[in-house]
Amino acid sequence: MNQMEVSFSAILDNENFARTTVATFLTPLNPTIDEIIEWKTIVSEAVSNAIIHGYNQNSECFVVIKMKIEGRQIQLTVQDYGKGIENLEEVKTPFYTTAKDLEHAGMGLTIIETLADRLEIESVINIGTKLIITKNLKDHDTI
Repeated sequence: MNQMEVSFSAILDNENFARTTVATFLTPLNPTIDEIIEWKTIVSEAVSNAIIHGYNQNSECFVVIKMKIEGRQIQLTVQDYGKGIENLEEVKTPFYTTAKDLEHAGMGLTIIETLADRLEIESVINIGTKLIITKNLKDHDTI
């Protein structure tokens, strides 16, 4: 098993850092371009949710990402220690958002759920939220 952990300030500019870090960590597995794009999208949605909804863009706070690779199975955890989610079922509803003033808001978790093999959400009010995302890469050696 190979794993990494990184934390960074809850600034939207750091979303690109998180995307690049995850993509680079996957490189030894020789993922397809489509798989890299899917992982970057997953990271983008999860990290921006933590920054916008978990922390209200408070740059004093930190987002933590952890990644584990076992074979071709990848598990990504994105965690914040922010305000938490009151109703987990409600946030899974497409177009539901607590940031109604933002364009394209309300699709992040739906996008993650569509691209991932599995999405788990753990959240406690005023303690934070953890997304655990699992996705298998295709086996490219058996063509």
